[in-house]
Amino acid sequence: MPSGILLLDKPPGLSSNAALQRVRRVFQGVKAGHAGSLDPLATGMLPICIGEATKIAGDIVSGAKHYRFTILLGRRTATGDAEGEVTAEAPVPALTRAHVEDLLAGFLGRRTQVPPMYSAIKQGGEPLYRLARAGRTVERAARAIELYELKLIALEPGSLEVETSCSKGTYVRVLAEEIAAALGTVGHVGQLRRLSVEPFAAEPMQTLERLEQAGARGERPPLLPVDYPLRHLPAVSLAAAQVARLLKGQSVMAAGELAARLPQGESVRVRIYDAEGRFLGLGIADYAGAVQPKRLLNP
Repeated sequence: MPSGILLLDKPPGLSSNAALQRVRRVFQGVKAGHAGSLDPLATGMLPICIGEATKIAGDIVSGAKHYRFTILLGRRTATGDAEGEVTAEAPVPALTRAHVEDLLAGFLGRRTQVPPMYSAIKQGGEPLYRLARAGRTVERAARAIELYELKLIALEPGSLEVETSCSKGTYVRVLAEEIAAALGTVGHVGQLRRLSVEPFAAEPMQTLERLEQAGARGERPPLLPVDYPLRHLPAVSLAAAQVARLLKGQSVMAAGELAARLPQGESVRVRIYDAEGRFLGLGIADYAGAVQPKRLLNP
């Protein structure tokens, strides 16, 4: 069974799950999951975890995202993007580049954001988008997000093109509405592309068309290693006897050098490898040098 990470360039008009199922068919139905989702309107990087890589999907979801999007000014829609019905209109004031750039700078840093009704967040076991389609609106708790970068790319009389680097949990549709409101009007997302997901900014994406063509020829597309997004974690190498114990769920004494740098009572997540350099999974190393298995791959 193949295991690794595929960076899909999701096309417009497909849900993330529909794109995932097409990728799974290329890999003959292998276990897979997407790390984070994109709206059907959106395009761009959608990390797909194949096989054992599904066990580290949470580490990818928690990474920063980089988007480029267009805000169409003067109209608000029910969904916050171009696919929804227009719910409000307002005149668009004359804007200068300097004014818009100053305003965008005020959005940087930590802030809170209320998720939109058209989202997959569940409330009472029901996705919010289903409630929204039924005409219901419910209270949503604000969530903490962070904007690391917010840059004006282009300014037109009725639209802005913006790039942002942001934390997980940021809804670009809500951000676009907030920017439009700060400019004295209303607005919605016209186009949205995810340029990258941390830490894959330097890696190329693969299109569904190219993947399916490769699958038709009996070829398997190349995958990034399962441990690629975990390289920021310390690594621990184990001897064969230690690996045998670890695979039985037992802890081993193997993090002496790392332990020397940890204050008493602290512990850190680590990458675990065997003597041949094969990635075994994730563990927890404590200040005494003990490594406990946390999330191991199927050997």
